[in-house]
Amino acid sequence: MTLEIIKTRRSIRKYKPTPVTAEQTQALLEAAMLAPSACNTRPWRFIAITSREMLDKLANTHPYAKMLHTAPLCIAIVALPKTQERDDNLPEGFYPQDCGAATQNILLQAEAMGLGSCWCGVHPKEATTKAIREALNIPDEEIPFCLIAIGKKDEAPKPRGKYEEDRITWIK
Repeated sequence: MTLEIIKTRRSIRKYKPTPVTAEQTQALLEAAMLAPSACNTRPWRFIAITSREMLDKLANTHPYAKMLHTAPLCIAIVALPKTQERDDNLPEGFYPQDCGAATQNILLQAEAMGLGSCWCGVHPKEATTKAIREALNIPDEEIPFCLIAIGKKDEAPKPRGKYEEDRITWIK
């Protein structure tokens, strides 16, 4: 079942005007918070956006997030690099991988719930990071990592990608 969800998940850029419920949003955020992170530092926080005014503002701010004009929900993932600053330096700097894992969990949970989603990267693009930081009032010590558009699908793109044996090196 999990592999089928992975195979059918696609980036959705058109949404029906059906709200995402508070319960659905909570399930998506719970999935995100269950992602693995370096030394369990959990270097993230989330901003759940349902305000049509803010969704439109983000769509106009991020050069590749126009789908937010129709999405009823956006989850912004904000990286917290300072959570990984420890005396042993073990987890330091792994927040991009950790936030990426949280993002993927949201995408897969959305698909499992019959919702569509689209991951719009913010970090490390300097101009986009600055613009989203200002739009969402994110402090300088935190990093806007990505925006995820979520909603009821109003399109059904065919699955892409495939298993490619020639991309694998086996060491036996």
